[in-house]
Amino acid sequence: MTTQRTEYLSGEVPDTLAGQRLDLALAQLFSQYSRSRLQQWLKQGCVRVDGRQRRGRDKVLGGEQIEIEAVLEAQGEWQAEPIELDIVYEDEALIVLNKPAGLVVHPAAGNPEGTMLNALLHHDPELAAVPRAGIVHRLDKETTGLLVVARTLESQKQLVEQLQARRFLREYQAVVNGVLTGGGKVDAPVARHPTQRKRMAVVQNGKPAITHYRIAQRFRAHTGLRVTLETGRTHQIRVHMAHIHHPLVGDPTYGGRLRLPKGASETLAETLRGFKRQALHASKLGLQHPLSGETLSWEQPLPADMMQLIEVLERDGAEARE
Repeated sequence: MTTQRTEYLSGEVPDTLAGQRLDLALAQLFSQYSRSRLQQWLKQGCVRVDGRQRRGRDKVLGGEQIEIEAVLEAQGEWQAEPIELDIVYEDEALIVLNKPAGLVVHPAAGNPEGTMLNALLHHDPELAAVPRAGIVHRLDKETTGLLVVARTLESQKQLVEQLQARRFLREYQAVVNGVLTGGGKVDAPVARHPTQRKRMAVVQNGKPAITHYRIAQRFRAHTGLRVTLETGRTHQIRVHMAHIHHPLVGDPTYGGRLRLPKGASETLAETLRGFKRQALHASKLGLQHPLSGETLSWEQPLPADMMQLIEVLERDGAEARE
């Protein structure tokens, strides 16, 4: 990937910053960029103070003219691929996508291509200059639904800060095994499983993880849930629901053995056996626009396979009542 673009910035150091280190003054002047990015530009000689290169620890007096001319290099060796994307919203700052089941978000060992990142680079080659092609958060390969991508470094910084401050709205729809009597909260730390490295688990010294859930629909032996996240740990919803003994229907990693309700019809049995992914869909996404500050939100209806699953569960309940 050879795509690159040049960023031009300029500003004057205000008198209020007199006596500050240059690197700290830059962070105040150009707060739309991360400190690490500004430090990198300083080291690369991209920053000029009154026409001269200076060190980050040098003090400013106030009134200096700052100019930055930085080439934004491609952030990786990933290749653009013409993979279809379901774009829900797009402007100069961000892209909101509806991810299908089966699409890996980011290349990794075993998945160097055919990912959402490869598709994004084909859709917008300038994303090559943004770390991870602007991907701010992820969904598991078999989880469907809404994701936001930042199109610029400034947008990425803003969105990451919102995510870290827990200001994103992320609501999921899920179908779990068993009948829950009410909503609740799971507050249990999550980390890599101590012996099974491809799994996550509730671990005492793991990272804090909080999941809220409320009942959307009760079935004869299953429950439809609406789930919101305070934190965004890997596999968090899947691990937390398994932890309270209500794993997601179809979850190949945390779901355990197939559970068929007593007297299940052949249609229900076939549907549950054939549902080979976790029944989890990111249905709502809300955030503050990184440029305008406006609060935006999007909703995405359930994919066809989850709609069919719910229809069969509803029919099973109706038949049992007859």
